[in-house]
Amino acid sequence: YKEKMKEISVLSLICSCLYPETRKNIMGDFEDMDIKPINKRASGQAFEVILKPSSPVSDVAHCITSPPKRDLSLEDIQKKLEAAEDRRRSQEAQVLRALAEKREHERDVLLKAMEENSSFSRMAEEKLQLKMEQNEENRQAYLAAMMVRLQERV
Repeated sequence: YKEKMKEISVLSLICSCLYPETRKNIMGDFEDMDIKPINKRASGQAFEVILKPSSPVSDVAHCITSPPKRDLSLEDIQKKLEAAEDRRRSQEAQVLRALAEKREHERDVLLKAMEENSSFSRMAEEKLQLKMEQNEENRQAYLAAMMVRLQERV
């Protein structure tokens, strides 16, 4: 049933809904099923699909035989096994390359993070050192000013 429903073209169903005069030509074109339109509904067009009983002739026509298997020689089997082994080795090498690239990327990211961290620490230390020097200069200037004022009072 599902296979037969797949045979019905979506385009032909849409066309039959839009152009009712061509619907008569489209409906009933299939050998082992009948399609009858039912009164149009509010939600759209409805169809009744009636499957005809299968005949022995049609069963034979639809039967697909597999090609005969040829005998495999020992050489053919060896070639196939070698090809499979080569594919396995190739796939394993590809996985190892991907892992190596991933590890290298992780190492690069880690090195970059460490470099940025050390750069940030160095910049923070330089800023702190500069700030401490400015504070020391300001303190010395303040003490000198206080000494001058004290000398003026005496």
